[in-house]
Amino acid sequence: MTLSLLPGATKLSDLEKIYREDRLFELAGSTFDAVNRSAAILADRVKTGDAIYGVNTGFGKLASVRIDDQNLVALQRNLVRSHCAGVGEPLPADVVRLIVALKCLSLGRGTSGVRPAVIHQLQNMLKADIIPLIPEKGSVGASGDLAPLAHMAAALIGEGDVFHRGKQMAAGEALQAAGLAPLELQAKEGLALLNGTQVSTALALAGLFDAWRLGVASLTTTALSIDAAMGSNAPFHDEIHQLRGHRGQIESSTRLRELLAGSEIRRSHKQGDERVQDPYCLRCAPQVIGACLDQLRQAGTVLEIEANAATDNPLILSDGEIVSGGNFHAEPVAFAADNAAIAISEIGSIAQRRVALLVDPALSFGLPAFLAPDPGLSSGLMIAEVTSAALMSENKSLSNPRSVDSTPTSANQEDHVSMACHGARRLLEMNDNLAGILGVEAMTAAQGIELRAPLQTSKRLKAIVGDVRDVCPPLVDDRMVAADIEAMAALVHKSDVLSQLGGSIAPIELGA
Repeated sequence: MTLSLLPGATKLSDLEKIYREDRLFELAGSTFDAVNRSAAILADRVKTGDAIYGVNTGFGKLASVRIDDQNLVALQRNLVRSHCAGVGEPLPADVVRLIVALKCLSLGRGTSGVRPAVIHQLQNMLKADIIPLIPEKGSVGASGDLAPLAHMAAALIGEGDVFHRGKQMAAGEALQAAGLAPLELQAKEGLALLNGTQVSTALALAGLFDAWRLGVASLTTTALSIDAAMGSNAPFHDEIHQLRGHRGQIESSTRLRELLAGSEIRRSHKQGDERVQDPYCLRCAPQVIGACLDQLRQAGTVLEIEANAATDNPLILSDGEIVSGGNFHAEPVAFAADNAAIAISEIGSIAQRRVALLVDPALSFGLPAFLAPDPGLSSGLMIAEVTSAALMSENKSLSNPRSVDSTPTSANQEDHVSMACHGARRLLEMNDNLAGILGVEAMTAAQGIELRAPLQTSKRLKAIVGDVRDVCPPLVDDRMVAADIEAMAALVHKSDVLSQLGGSIAPIELGA
């Protein structure tokens, strides 16, 4: 089913459908009244001969150079060609679809001066399964994501490369196969396509969507670890968390209580357990994971605003004035990406400490060393824990802020930049690392719970252990566990098994 998107009012939930489900979209019909209006205003101003940045002038440091009317079309074509300077691997197709959707939303605000044909060309390319090949590197996140967006724009005019039905080919060839004609860009249209924060924002949204799923999934792996370690559920008493008042913390403690309810393992040690308090990685899980979820929610609020924003330059205002500004500067996106990175790192950090607890016989309350069937002869999950530590340490390094970095570009005309694009792109790698950590925790905790037999975990956690065992058999002898870790990472990263329990518990939502 094709989504109808309203520029200025599109929700994260619809953007996530485009990202996860490859959903096609169209802008709401009323959108094009504003688009036509701004295009007409621009056309009239061009006829007056007034100097308008990027329309009949050069760009950046060359803004003082006036361009003759007969060269306005060539100016836009040259802009696209000259800015196709990206390097690195192609961005994933799901991210590129999101980039195209965000660009349509921005142009659809009716402040860019482009014709509806530009938006239709973008939409029709996705309908024909034509995905522009956009190199991952080359943007500093200010003056727009110029290089990557130039590669997107090149595909519209039949230049550069694309993926058509999964096969890389020349854009012109793909357009012809799909029955689409290359678009000849008119005044300002190349600039409107290149200016904007859509690549940074799409990467940040992709990182956010996966981080949210993993963050919620971590509550399930936490509950598994708590029961495997014979931890207490007293710290999850609702009143404790209500007295503090943070939404994420309250939701996290509620989820943990629901998951642990009915556990025989928990009931078995309510009396006679000499331990007074559990380590923080168990006891403070709602406070830590909840804070991370709240941090991700805040990032989501910023990114939803940015997804709906007009971020090119100059803009055609409501009174018809054409004004140069700086909405292309991606500082809000850079901050959101940095905050998300910190949250991803912390979710993994506390999860790794739970893995370390479970494999340590001094802390695991009766479990064998490294959960090995015959410790000494067998090493069990010793090195799986080391792998989780390595992934945790990588994410700590990757979580250092990118937004505090800046370097002048374009002959010092663009003298402060956000670094939002690679700040957002690293979230994809961090999520892969986090999925690996949570995968190791799930397989470790499942092993620990099974070693508590004949005592049984809760009904809900027993079902989760079953899901784990579908892809990762119990460890009865030493074996190569790399494939198990990979399978478990895929389970927590791509499936909603751990994050939503198949709907048996009310979901924890990203939005308000």
